[in-house]
Amino acid sequence: MPTTISKLTTDDAERLIDAAREAAEHAGATVSITVLDAGGHLLAFRRDDNAVLISGETSTRKAYTALQLNAATADVVDAVKPDGPFHSLQTALDRPLLFIAGGVPLHRDGHLIGAIGVGGGAPADDHRFATVAATLIEA
Repeated sequence: MPTTISKLTTDDAERLIDAAREAAEHAGATVSITVLDAGGHLLAFRRDDNAVLISGETSTRKAYTALQLNAATADVVDAVKPDGPFHSLQTALDRPLLFIAGGVPLHRDGHLIGAIGVGGGAPADDHRFATVAATLIEA
């Protein structure tokens, strides 16, 4: 019998946005948050009123990078540095990847179902906000 994989839903995406936003607000950060499904399609997006404009693009690229690599962007930063083993990965795809902390893949029952990206804060904070949200899906 085939295994049914539970997809990331719009309701899931809204909960992820709310959780990441709450974590950022608690830390006093203004951010943008992007949630992509397993196919890389936008499910939800939010940019705080005072978030820097580029944070919308960075949150989306972080989510896309986390999805493509099935890894948190924070975990691959060193691998793509000029002396890293995957230094050419940044130019490997038509769609740009972004190797700054803040992108986290989303899993359910051991399957990759999407990704969340947070941009606009310090990279370590963005990673923390995304990770806090991801625990809602993976729990």
